[in-house]
Amino acid sequence: MPAPTRPGLGDVLAAQKTLAGITRVTAIEGSRYLSRLIGAPVYLKCENLQRTGSFKLRGAYTRIAGLSEEERARGVVAASAGNHAQGVALAASLLGVRSTVFMPAGAPLPKIAATREYGAEVRQHGQVVDETLAAAQEFAETTGAILIHPFDHPDVVAGQGTVGLEIVEQCPDVGTVVVGIGGGGLAAGVALAVKALRPDVRIVGVQAEGSAAYPPSLAAGRPIALPEVSTMADGMKVGRPGDVPFHIIAELVDEVTTVSEDALSAALLLCLERAKLVVEPAGASPVAALLSDPEGFTGPVVAVLSGGNVDPVVLERSLRHGMAAAGRYLSLRLRVPDRPGALAALLGELSVADANVLAVNHVRTDPRLGVSEAEVELQLETQGPRHCTEVSEALRAAGYRILG
Repeated sequence: MPAPTRPGLGDVLAAQKTLAGITRVTAIEGSRYLSRLIGAPVYLKCENLQRTGSFKLRGAYTRIAGLSEEERARGVVAASAGNHAQGVALAASLLGVRSTVFMPAGAPLPKIAATREYGAEVRQHGQVVDETLAAAQEFAETTGAILIHPFDHPDVVAGQGTVGLEIVEQCPDVGTVVVGIGGGGLAAGVALAVKALRPDVRIVGVQAEGSAAYPPSLAAGRPIALPEVSTMADGMKVGRPGDVPFHIIAELVDEVTTVSEDALSAALLLCLERAKLVVEPAGASPVAALLSDPEGFTGPVVAVLSGGNVDPVVLERSLRHGMAAAGRYLSLRLRVPDRPGALAALLGELSVADANVLAVNHVRTDPRLGVSEAEVELQLETQGPRHCTEVSEALRAAGYRILG
């Protein structure tokens, strides 16, 4: 089967002209923490600060702007759980085109509201994006609307490639670009632009372990669909690589690596605490790769933070998970005398040890307990693994028996 039509550097440069005054040239910010970690300069390309909160506007606008007048009159349709939905909605509004966006039934309410505010008619269908995409394709066939695919079209890849042009201009001595991969549009576009201008730059793609369709597909030499996908990173929850980006990534991306859910949570937490940037799990995947293998990257490194549209509920859960993965939570179960003031004394010891008590469960009636005993379960916030050890040692030194 022949490779599908692919864009070239000329198409990316043309997209850059099309996007002038529409998208932002997002900042590249240095990260002192990550630079120390890998021993070379690390910069964060802040597409989370792009209009609509992600890189998706670049590809969506480029694609819709390339439609004929007759095609624009038919309207456009898209399927997305969030970022592509908002990109298409705003792009269509700016170009005066009617847009319909299909979103899964469980899509975060803030993303649904934002998509409507950007001007799209939102229809919720299905539980996963594959079902939603099928509904959008059926709508396109029935109404004649033009389907704007989130990643599998040359114009979309060219639009996303403008991120790569900016990276080369903003960091001329870049040695490695690290970019997340869902369907592959962003990674393909960045690789296309960067390799055309700087063939020596290493491009590393990153996928979530539970949604990594590219490693087996690259091994097989063709896109292969995963039987199921599971990850907190909604922007990466794609079961099959796109045909257009796949062939570009196979040729130009030097390595595709995977990261765990723990690493994604830790990366999101690091972006928030150290860089003061709100980043969604998929957007934090390049940082997760750096945290997972700090010796595996040649600097200077540019890590693309692809989006910042994170549901507050997911953000809270991810931050808790990240703190746990970083050893900043400590769960303890111990016995105390069942007498007045015993619990207060225990909490006093924790205060001296500078541990923040999140939850206390005080059990006084249990057949395993002695007549004069009580059991206390504690959830503590600490400063890290070393502090966890210090807190446990302080309690033992004060005479408490830790059960687990």
